[in-house]
This record gives sequence, C-alpha cells and structure tokens, in this order.
Amino acid sequence: MTAAAPPTNEEIIRSVAEELPVGVWVARAPGGELVYANRKFQEILGMGARDDVASGEYAAPYGIRDRAGELYPEDGMPFVRALVERREVVIDDIVIHRPDGGRAFIRATARPMFDAAGEITHVVIAFIDISREVEAEKAREEGATRTRQSERLESVGNLASGVAHDFNNLLAVIKALAESMRRTEHDAEKIEHLWTIDAMAESAAKLTRGLLSFAGQGHRGSTPVDLSSLVARLVAMMRRALDRRIEVSFETATRLAVLGDEASFEQVVMNLIINARDAMPDGGALVLRTREDGARVILEVSDTGPGIPAAIRGRIFEPYFTSKQAGSTRGTGLGLATVHGVVTLYEGTIEVLDNAPRGTTMRLSFPGQPAPARVAALRGGEAPAPGSGLVMVVDDEAKVRGSTALLLTALGYQVIEADSGERAIELYGARAGEIRAVLLDLTMPRMDGEATFRALQRLDPQVRVLLTTGFSLDARAKALLDLGVAGFLGKPYGVGALAQALRDVLR
Repeated sequence: MTAAAPPTNEEIIRSVAEELPVGVWVARAPGGELVYANRKFQEILGMGARDDVASGEYAAPYGIRDRAGELYPEDGMPFVRALVERREVVIDDIVIHRPDGGRAFIRATARPMFDAAGEITHVVIAFIDISREVEAEKAREEGATRTRQSERLESVGNLASGVAHDFNNLLAVIKALAESMRRTEHDAEKIEHLWTIDAMAESAAKLTRGLLSFAGQGHRGSTPVDLSSLVARLVAMMRRALDRRIEVSFETATRLAVLGDEASFEQVVMNLIINARDAMPDGGALVLRTREDGARVILEVSDTGPGIPAAIRGRIFEPYFTSKQAGSTRGTGLGLATVHGVVTLYEGTIEVLDNAPRGTTMRLSFPGQPAPARVAALRGGEAPAPGSGLVMVVDDEAKVRGSTALLLTALGYQVIEADSGERAIELYGARAGEIRAVLLDLTMPRMDGEATFRALQRLDPQVRVLLTTGFSLDARAKALLDLGVAGFLGKPYGVGALAQALRDVLR
C-alpha cells in the first residue's frame, strides 16, 4: 500500500485560509471574476461566493449597502478602489444585508497583487465583522448625547427655577393686594376687576409651577389627580379652539388617578395636544386615550401627521430644539422639554411611537393611585376664619412683607416685620413671649431660612414656623419640615390659604 501523497502548497494554503477568522475573497483583475472565497466569507455575508457576478454589479447580489441603507456605489467598492488607487485600501462603512434579514457591519481591506511587470493580476479582500465595535461606539455616543442633554436640561432648569422664584414673589404681592382691596371695595364693577386680577395671578402661578416642574424642582404633591376627568375637560375645551378639520376624540374606560399637581398635568396634556395640532396643518385625527396597564396609568396622544423623522427623534425633548419652521407658528422648543420634566418629576416615563406610514403617538406612563373624590370649588370659597395674636413676617422683599402684612391684618392678626434672618432673631429674642407664629421665607441673602430657623429653635424649641418660598416643596424645605418647621406655604398664596396654614400651625 503506497503512502498518500503530501499536500501541495496550494492545498495547504487553501486549508489554512478556510480556518481564518476573517472572510477572504479573491477576484481576478480587471474584471472581478471570482477566484476563491473561504468559509468565514460565507458566514459573514450569509451566502456563498457567487461566480455569476463581477465588477460593477456587486452591491445588489451581495446585499452590500452603506450606513444609511442605500446600495453601496459600485465605484466605491473595495475591489474597484484597490484597482484604481493601486494600493491597499480600508473601507469600514459597509453594511451587509443578509438574505435572512440579519445585518453585519464590515471593515474590508483590499490589496492588489502585482506580477513581475507591475500589472495587477488579482485583488485579495479581507472582510472583518465589526458589528460589536460599531454597536459599542453607538452606545458610547448615545450615552454622551444623554449626558450633554442632561447637562443642558440642568442648566436651563436652574434658570427656569430662578425665574419662577422671582416671578412668584411678584405674584404674591399682586394677589395679596388684589385680595386686600377687594375686601374693602363696595363698587361691584371694581370688585369684578379685582377678581379678574386674582384669577390672572393664579393662572400665572400655574405657569411658574410648570417652570418648576420643567426644572425638576416642582412639588411632588400627595394629591391624587383624576387624569381621565382632566383630559376629558381639556378635550372638550380644545374642540372649540382647534381647526375644524382636526377630528378630536377621547377614549377611556374608567376614572384613572395619578399622584401629583393638577396644573402640571394640565400643562402636559395641553402641550401634547398643541404639538399634535401643529403636526396636522391640513387637518387629521387627534386621539387621546387613558387606560390601565397593571399598576400603571397610561396616557396616549396620537396624531395622523407626517411623523417624527428618525434623525431628530432623539432630540425632541431637548430644551429649545424645535422642528417647526421659522415664522409665526415657530415653537419655543420648550413644550416637549417641559413635558419631559413633568413626567420625570412624577416618576413617569414617556415613549415616542412611530405610527408608520403616518402619524406619531406619545405614550406616557405613571404610577396609578386610587381615584380622588370629586370636589366642587366656588369662587372665593367660604370667608376665612379670623385669627388673633402677633405674627412675625420674615422676608427680604419689602413688598412681599407689606402685602402679607395686609392679609394678616385683615384676618385679625397683629404683625411685625423682619427684613433678614438677623433682624428676625433680634425681634424674636425681644418679644418671644408675644409672637405666636413666624412666616419665614426660605430663600434670603446672607442668613437664609434654614439658618434662621435653627437660630430661632435655639431661642425657643417650641417656635412655630410657617415656611414660605417662591420655589416649591424641594429637598431643603422637606428637610426643615423634618426638623420641626410646622408648615409649608408656597407663593403666591391667597388669604384663604394663608388663614388655613396659620390655623394649622397654631393648632
């Protein structure tokens, strides 16, 4: 029995090539006819090498596309470029669309082979699957984008928070003066005007609460909000205001409640309705839905507009980003950023669903709560109960102190004022036995509300302090409540809220 002939060099090379961890493809120059392709090439491309295609017709048969999904240009193929440039070329923007629907990101290295006369006889191309590398880079870029967006939101949020605080101080004065004047006015027309001023101040206060929600500094209230009733009310109102070519409908099965501030949720729903309206300038269908999904409450707002392009879908919640064209209908770019801020504040989530071929759905999800009892509110409410005794008002804003003093006097209290924490300590030390309660502003220069409260506590461990601020109930205020502050009252406040808060503190 004769021994088997040893393998030839060609057989050895071919055997090694079959085991390489990279795809190998060899074609004859200049036509590009197939000479050889290894097993890894077939694995990467999801098909065997084809001997029925040549240079100029590679893209479609092999599913070779660019990162945008378009067929790769034939004059940019690795084989062609290696021939034209007569050197090794590296191309890493190829995406293989396999017959089974899979995708592979490829780095192709093409090297021309020369004969003794310097002519190119073949081109060898190595294919490396870089899908993991591409996905990792994409994840890094998305993470960096989220970080930049978070930093921008924090920066704009700090600005919004500061504006809201100052604005609330102004509204506190307007609201207090309007209430004080109304209590002594006898002319019916003037009384009505004063009610209008009061109502406008309250509307402005809702806007500032929206700014605080956008800033992530709003008060995560403990009041259940009937989301279904709120949406139904806004839909009924907007039906009269929207273009008649937009068909508005609302679908809900039951009353569904979420925990938070009603004004903030009104702002969210209104922003989503307006955003959907602007997406349908020629009319369409606007559908709002509320439903339960386990322990979550879902709100969906759908339109039949052109949809949101994938290229900008990741940016729509950025502050000041808007896809609307310049002109009278151009947006500020804060609508969806505000929605995102409120949703995040109340432990919710928001998704953007693409209703291909047309339309968009915004899906919001919040923790569910027991439905609240229905309460009827009358303008003015009941007359606040009178009070008595000495109250100290501590605020660095003179007009805020003065207007608050007017309300307290109207309620029957005696008032002394302090324009700083230092002055408050001095007055309290002199009249501690007389002062029944202290209205203390949280944000003051030099000695703020926290430092002032701690100093007052040292003077009198039983001091009764009602904390006031143009911000909402943030972490600092909550910490002071834990330390013994008797109550919290957000600016602007009316005489009724002030009377109730003081009664609670004194009780």
